[in-house]
Amino acid sequence: MRTPHTARRRRTLAGVLLAACLALAGCGGAGDPGGSSKAASDGRAEAAGARGGTGGDGTAGGGRAVRGTPRLAPDAIIRTASLTVEVHDVSRALEAARTAAEDAGGYVGNETTSRDEDGHEQTRAVLRVPTERYDEVLAGLQGAGRVVERTAKAVDVTDQVVDVDSRVASQRASVARIRALMEKAAKLSDVVALEGELSSRQADLEALLARQASLKDRTGLATITLSLSEPPVRRAHGSPGFSDALSGGWHAFAGGLRWVALALGAALPFVALAALLVVLWLRVVRPRLPRSAGPAKATAAPGPLPSARPAPESAEPAGRVAAD
Repeated sequence: MRTPHTARRRRTLAGVLLAACLALAGCGGAGDPGGSSKAASDGRAEAAGARGGTGGDGTAGGGRAVRGTPRLAPDAIIRTASLTVEVHDVSRALEAARTAAEDAGGYVGNETTSRDEDGHEQTRAVLRVPTERYDEVLAGLQGAGRVVERTAKAVDVTDQVVDVDSRVASQRASVARIRALMEKAAKLSDVVALEGELSSRQADLEALLARQASLKDRTGLATITLSLSEPPVRRAHGSPGFSDALSGGWHAFAGGLRWVALALGAALPFVALAALLVVLWLRVVRPRLPRSAGPAKATAAPGPLPSARPAPESAEPAGRVAAD
């Protein structure tokens, strides 16, 4: 059973608790004066966003969807092809290829024409055509002659295109924020720091824009590398005859004469120089050399020694006379 004293105590305790709660609420509001305004601004922003997300009639439950289905980015594909075709008239086939590319809305990029050792004309051209007309132009080029080689390649760069587009948008917003801060900056040091940051971000933005333009060019225009050449002359294979042997001998003889002429032509400057040196020696140097004295006169050779005269015949020996 409750007594009047107990009831009074409970009412007093309840009053004290209520007063304490009010005091705490007042202290919290005084300690954070900006909290209420921030919360109010956030609430107003959320309310405005909610109103913007509603249908055109201002009601959230209208017939229109609050947010539409996200639109998928179209496929970005880089298409390239290499085609080698043998034709009988290279100039006419090249002109037809140029006309086909221009009619499709493209153009001819690089073009190179040359001739091989046999005099056959060869041409290499790079065609840029819109992607939607790529298959049509490629089929027309294949029908110009006999296809020797054909390669085609398709590279999907959709992820790269989406990434670059997103980064370009973010970088542009970043540059805009730096410009806004520069307009509000009051100190010279702040202005200098912001200018350096703006230059860095502007350079990054220009690099992204260049990459974006490159991707747009390669995905918008397909590249076809066309090589045109004349068919080689096919020679009949068989046993060589007299005319073949004569022709081979004549070519060998002409080749030998050619090499001899080349050798003489190479030696002619040296021969001319040697002849000039000999002429100078005989006409200029040799006459100026001192002449040496002639050989001494030879002494008279001794004549033969005089021989002894024979003794005159004398009278016969005396002994012989006496004997007579």
